[in-house]
Amino acid sequence: MVDPAADALSLPEDWPAHPDQSLSLNRMGSFDWDLDAGLMHMDEVALDVFQLDPDEYDGRPSSLSRRVPPSEAVRLDGMVTQALKSGRSHYGAYFRIRTRDGSLRWTHTQGFIRRDASGRPHRIIGIVRDATQELAEATARLEVDVERRRLTSVVESTTAALAHARTVQDVIDVLKDSHGLEHLGATSVVMGLLEAGRIHLVADGPDGSFVPGTRYTRVEEPYPMSEVIRTLAPRFIESPEDFAASYPLLWPHITDLGITAAAYLPLIAQARPIGAIGLLYSDKSGFTADDRNILVALGSSIAQSIQRAILFEQEHDLAEGLQQAMLPRRIPDVPGAHIAVRYRSGRLGRDIGGDWYDIIPLPGGRVGAVIGDVQGHDTHAAAVMGQLRIVLRAYAAEGHTPATAMARASVFLQELDTDRFATCTYMEVDLASGVVQVVRAGHVDPLLREADGNCRRVPVQGGLPLGLSAEFGALDYPVTVLELDPGQTLVLYTDGLVEQPGADLDEGMQWLTARVRGGPQDLQALADDLCDVVDERGGDDDVAILLLRRRGGYTPQAGGRLQQHVAQSDPEALRSARHMIRAAVRAWGWREQSDEIELAADELITNALLHTDGGAVVTLRMLTGPERRLRVEVEDRSSVLPRRRETGEDGINGRGLLLVDRLAEAWGVESRGSGKCVWCEFVLPERTAAAPGRAAGAARTPQTAGTAGTPDTPQARRTAAAGG
Repeated sequence: MVDPAADALSLPEDWPAHPDQSLSLNRMGSFDWDLDAGLMHMDEVALDVFQLDPDEYDGRPSSLSRRVPPSEAVRLDGMVTQALKSGRSHYGAYFRIRTRDGSLRWTHTQGFIRRDASGRPHRIIGIVRDATQELAEATARLEVDVERRRLTSVVESTTAALAHARTVQDVIDVLKDSHGLEHLGATSVVMGLLEAGRIHLVADGPDGSFVPGTRYTRVEEPYPMSEVIRTLAPRFIESPEDFAASYPLLWPHITDLGITAAAYLPLIAQARPIGAIGLLYSDKSGFTADDRNILVALGSSIAQSIQRAILFEQEHDLAEGLQQAMLPRRIPDVPGAHIAVRYRSGRLGRDIGGDWYDIIPLPGGRVGAVIGDVQGHDTHAAAVMGQLRIVLRAYAAEGHTPATAMARASVFLQELDTDRFATCTYMEVDLASGVVQVVRAGHVDPLLREADGNCRRVPVQGGLPLGLSAEFGALDYPVTVLELDPGQTLVLYTDGLVEQPGADLDEGMQWLTARVRGGPQDLQALADDLCDVVDERGGDDDVAILLLRRRGGYTPQAGGRLQQHVAQSDPEALRSARHMIRAAVRAWGWREQSDEIELAADELITNALLHTDGGAVVTLRMLTGPERRLRVEVEDRSSVLPRRRETGEDGINGRGLLLVDRLAEAWGVESRGSGKCVWCEFVLPERTAAAPGRAAGAARTPQTAGTAGTPDTPQARRTAAAGG
């Protein structure tokens, strides 16, 4: 406490100041409003706040209406009325008044409400004051806060956009195309990346602003980008004079651009410079502390995005090279077929995966078509894919049936000791006959497009994916036989074409069927159309596409061959083999002989299945020579030779080889390592002549290996009987 007596000599006479003086000096007037009488007393300062002379005020609140706009009066009356009714003791409000010159000025009022013993308000005592300066300062602070939030928002939005940039060009596009630079006030952006001690200019500002000789510059040269890379510190150029004095080599080339300021920022990632970025301004002078902090934060975000993009592009180049090495370098020309293939990588992640296609030329006018998908989207998947493609091609080229080739590929994948499995569809197409043998290992069904454009899904029997079938001992892949007419197109693809997150596979199949149906007739254009759709949909899975169309008028070559495995307890496989033989013979133009050829082949297959252990392999082969011959071979793993027997008592058993003997031109047996091959041959007439019928009792000569064409003599018959 201050002792007034002790300090009396040092205190002014009017100390402490009267409250009226305190209010007056701070331009705060007072009022006393008697609600019962409807009168409001206002002191001189209060009247001055309202810019009223004493003779202009009659003591009634209505006299203030000339200074208070109607909208403000309604709002103020409503606020006071609410305070009176709610029982509150205080209220306060900001409102505008109209000055003598007609302008509006902010005013503040605050009142204390007095109530009687019953709580009824009867008097308000308060103050009014000029609030112009107060609100101006508050508005300035608010504008600063708003500007700071705006700049922060620009950095955040630009950073969010950069998060989706995958390449350096994507980063440049984000900076140029987004509204970030516009909000920052920059006119344009320049960017250089550090490459082997030189700065490569990758973005050169506004159109027509490129300075010759600056595409590649050394770090030692006197340019702003070189300086910030050397010093690892930002450089803020606050005026044209500063620019001209600091960089005399560069400034004359950009004088006409109207640049008034610039900010050059080093791009630093993992504690080392990777480049620099420059923001050029046309209507800015100087940078505040907030400007500098915001731009430095923006530079850090851009540096991280650039580093990520550089690493992605390096990985992309490696992945693209690996993918190209794994896929076939070229698709061979296949007589009798039009073929189109495409590969599209996933739009997200690495541009590499396990999808593949292959075309395998086979002897006798046949061709193998493969489509497959190894689990995963990385270099491991691509490596496994490349190995699978090679071994499947090798097995097919060795002459194995589609089912055997697929089974061996499954065993190979399991023995790789990898955690990957693969789905695959392998088709062996005889382009002369149109017979197609299909084996499917967990893959999606193919589509068949008719010559008139109609398209449908082709259900194909399937087995487990490669690798899994070997692991679970399910290597007996079923074979489905199709007939491909001239003009028809097989559509093979991987599941990335039809699968979408959250969508049903059947919906994707229906969509693809409709797309192929309405697609171009030209095969290459159709393949491009499907790839365009993949790009539009932007899925994250790889897509491989193989289209194969059979051409009309293709003549079968001598030595043509069809082959199929028939399991011992698989009636469907036996039915498929019959279908293959009948379709091939008819397609080759000998429809009238198809029934007896099919019957003879069926007897040989049935004998192998009944009297040996394991399945059989049936082969249909066109032989070369002076006359056209068709040879049917049935191989099994038994070394016991077949023999012709007399018909049993039931009249059924023992007729197999008798039928073959009567129907075929010749038949015989060959040893094949651990098993044997029973074969029969048919002489086929010229297709221009009517196919002659066979006499019911005409004799046929059975022959062993190497006796084709032996005359029908008793000695020949005894020789054959001794072997069978």
